[in-house]
Amino acid sequence: MLLAIDCGNTNTVFSLWKDEKILCALRTSTEHQRTADQYFVWITTLLKHHNLTLDVDAVIISSTVPRVVWNLRVFADRYCGCRPLVVGKPECLLPVDVRVDADTQVGPDRLVNTVAGYDLYGGNLILVDFGTATTFDVVDHDGAYIGGVIAPGVNLSLEALHKAAAALPHVDITRPEAVIGTNTVACMQSGVFWGYVGLVREISARIKAEHGQDMKIISTGGLAPLFQQTENLFDHYEDDLTLHGLTVIHRYNLEQGNT
Repeated sequence: MLLAIDCGNTNTVFSLWKDEKILCALRTSTEHQRTADQYFVWITTLLKHHNLTLDVDAVIISSTVPRVVWNLRVFADRYCGCRPLVVGKPECLLPVDVRVDADTQVGPDRLVNTVAGYDLYGGNLILVDFGTATTFDVVDHDGAYIGGVIAPGVNLSLEALHKAAAALPHVDITRPEAVIGTNTVACMQSGVFWGYVGLVREISARIKAEHGQDMKIISTGGLAPLFQQTENLFDHYEDDLTLHGLTVIHRYNLEQGNT
């Protein structure tokens, strides 16, 4: 079995795969202080509820938080008995090119999403990921990553409003009943919801115009379904895009004799 670990700024997902089919996905908060032993106790306890064990022969990691990688490496070595592949490290080969400015560091999650998007839908894609940040990744006709856009995340924007303005409360994102809010909460929800609808539409339209070709827009991330169901901003929604990409990268490295 393969253990694919997607470590983001807010949450970390551990997923078990067998024959390229996902068996379960377990989510925890991202904390750089968490030790390898703590990871082991946490995951084995939860796996029991799925009638599964940590019987894996390969581990692959994508992490946007460099400080957690060390303990994840120790966890893989100590409790899985294998050296993990880490996306972004020289020893981890990618099945697509990365065509950006020299010496530019591209987030591992963006590379993994590119691989996944190309594997599922081919080239000429815009991948919109609603995470801690809202990112737009552009995939060329041959699957190469050619750049993108980074905007503040939806929840990050709401939290910034709450913290910066003493009179504004913390609110949850939802589609408001009307654009014109008649109370503070409705006003904030309208601003954020319709603001991000406009952001996605405008940025996607400008990417398409600049790229000069028809492009599919693929969304992922926790809040993507909210926008997809109400405004049809995207051609497809993929819940496990990053996790799927990790399995594709692992398979590619196997085929190249790199594990």
